[in-house]
Amino acid sequence: MIVLYAFLGILSLGVLFVAKKTIELKNGRKKAADDRAKMKIKKLTAPGVVKSLTVLPLIDFYADQPDLKTEAGVSYLIRTDDATILMDVGFNAKKEHPSPLLQNMETLGVSTSEIDMIFISHAHLDHLGGLADQKQKTFSLSQGPVALSGIPVYVPVPIAASHWNPGPKNHVINDPVVIEPGIVSIGIIHRFLFLIGRTLENALAINVEGKGIVLIVGCGHQTIERIIERTLALFDAPIYGIIGGLHFPVNGGRIMLGPVNIQQLVGSDNPPWRSIRESDVQNAIAAIEKVSPKIVALSSHDSSDWSLDQFRRAFGNAYLDIRVGKEIVI
Repeated sequence: MIVLYAFLGILSLGVLFVAKKTIELKNGRKKAADDRAKMKIKKLTAPGVVKSLTVLPLIDFYADQPDLKTEAGVSYLIRTDDATILMDVGFNAKKEHPSPLLQNMETLGVSTSEIDMIFISHAHLDHLGGLADQKQKTFSLSQGPVALSGIPVYVPVPIAASHWNPGPKNHVINDPVVIEPGIVSIGIIHRFLFLIGRTLENALAINVEGKGIVLIVGCGHQTIERIIERTLALFDAPIYGIIGGLHFPVNGGRIMLGPVNIQQLVGSDNPPWRSIRESDVQNAIAAIEKVSPKIVALSSHDSSDWSLDQFRRAFGNAYLDIRVGKEIVI
């Protein structure tokens, strides 16, 4: 009888917790929709162009060669004519030094001294360097000293470099802005996710001469539909490529707690019984097909193999695998 009462007590607490979070979700969704509606998006009159663009995945779930580290996180090295950008800094779930990011950089011949700027897509642990950094509102390339100069860091919310890598200066970006000619932050897109709460995420848009806009996305919590809508509102140029995470842990996930697919549970602005579904993947594919990009590459760090396969089938020769060490040349 005591065991039964204990079980019923735990069950009641669970139901109350879910009910509370569901109410928060409903209110948060409304606030996020209001915040999106308030943003005044204007066409960029002089975004500039770059002549060359490459994207080298430094951290993701799959690698192109066995001596590279993988994890359910993201870091990309983006190179244009005159700028080298480190976008996000991975997960480092085991709190290592050197981190998987630093180990991969050494293997691939990439030095921190060549980085001109850091762009943080959003303030989640798999993009900031771990849970401690998420809690402290910092980012870390590794859990040990990493020398960085006073380069700019572009962030969607106040996030500072941790004590392990002091020097970079953060600049909070809310509205769309030209960071350098041809390199644009599309600005935050508000969303409220179950359990995680208010989530503000930025994405990069690189305007490549003679081709168009290449979108580089962290997790896609904004939804690819809204990212495309924002991009078309900002540019006259066509969307040439979409590269990065879109968060589709459907029929499998990269972070599991026993049988529970954590990424699916927390990555939606619906309650858990109406979380991310196969239909969401198909809707995203349909939205991308409407703009006919020449390159589509889906990150595996937050999307299942099933989702990757759906994109691979839909886009055929236009689809590229994102693998650590496999450079994407535009």
